[in-house]
Amino acid sequence: MADVVAFMDDLFFQAKILETAKQIGVDVHMCSAPDALDAEIAGALPKLVVVDLNARSSPLEAIARVRADGREIPLVAFLSHVQVDLAESARAAGCRDVMPRSKFTQNMATILARAKSES
Repeated sequence: MADVVAFMDDLFFQAKILETAKQIGVDVHMCSAPDALDAEIAGALPKLVVVDLNARSSPLEAIARVRADGREIPLVAFLSHVQVDLAESARAAGCRDVMPRSKFTQNMATILARAKSES
């Protein structure tokens, strides 16, 4: 089981998250499709799910799937700071923690470390 599951398809940002996670000792699994996310969270729950709201493969559906069975998995989503409507849609889908990509990037180590501290 991974500490963190990240839903995104941006390869450069994936590398950035994986490098940060490696430095702080957090296990991160990447997925880029809602079905792959389902498989990642089917058994043992991750401590955190991170969603790139600009992913090409239905990030709002991914959030809805995480919330569908009622299990409380912490979710953090990020997007461009000008995408106000998308942020509201993510909140409506069940993600309370939505932030600009710049804030996520700045606080990435702290956000990922929360998953480690909950182990």
